[in-house]
Order: sequence, then C-alpha cells, then structure tokens
Amino acid sequence: MNQLVHDIMTRYRSQRVECVDGTLVVRALGTTGRQRLLLRCAAALRAACPPGWEALVAVGVHLAPGRLVIPDFTVNRLAGDGTALAAEDVVLAGEVLSPDTRVVDRTLKHPLYAAAGVPYHLVVDPSEAEVAAALFELEAGEYVEIARGEGGVIELPRPFPVTIELSP
Repeated sequence: MNQLVHDIMTRYRSQRVECVDGTLVVRALGTTGRQRLLLRCAAALRAACPPGWEALVAVGVHLAPGRLVIPDFTVNRLAGDGTALAAEDVVLAGEVLSPDTRVVDRTLKHPLYAAAGVPYHLVVDPSEAEVAAALFELEAGEYVEIARGEGGVIELPRPFPVTIELSP
C-alpha cells in the first residue's frame, strides 16, 4: 500500500477508506442502528464458525493488487495477525447496505468479490419494512442467490448452517 493511502486511512479512522484500482473510495461508518445490525450478523456467524475459522468486523481484504476493500464483516480462515486478509482466506464477505453505500456495495464490491474468488457474499438491506438479506454463492465466476431472509431472519445453508436474526 502506498504512503498516501496509508496516511489517508490513518487520518480518517471514523471513515472507511478503500482503494480500487488506484481510486480511493471513502465511506462513512453508518448509523448506530446499522452498526448494531452488522454486529448481530457477525456475532451469529462467529458463534457458528467451525474450528479454524473466525468472523471479523471491518477488516481490510486484499482482493488483488491495487484493490483493498473493507467488508462490514467476514468469515475467514484463521490467518496471521496482519493488517489485512488475503482474498483466498475469506470465505464470506458481508455488507449491510446504507443510503451512502448501496451503489458501491451492489455494483462495485459484489463483482469485485466474485472476481477475487470469495465463495459467499451476504448482502443485508435494512431499508425494507423487515430487514431483507440474500446470500450469494460463487458458481463459475458469478454469484447465484442461494438463500433469502424472510420474517426478519435468514437461514444460511453454507458455508455452514447458521440462523441470523436480522431484526432486534
């Protein structure tokens, strides 16, 4: 990571600063309600992780050279204690949409995760009357929806079975 990106990331800790092909993408962390939702998701995933895996919140992921993104949460294989994960260690990348992240999360990050070979992408949308969610699985380089939340709950069949309560 070049010095400019490092300096910006250090200065704006209350923001998420990502780098995609030389372009900096700066996003706010979001509301407290959004933070609670992403922590509920991460906690459910962490509790269900098999040995050798973990769930983390807001960790950098190197998708490719020049591509460092920060998913809201990840499920990943236990890796070293570095500042960012390698894409091949990430099993699931999760995003909780907000008005300022919706376009980036759906149109930019979704295909970037697929191109990097991240097997699962969980998208949670709190803008619906009941929080909506969809789990996508990578098949032949494209994501295919394999689970959808209903009634404020989503049941994930993979990468391991887990039920996530989306509504408080």
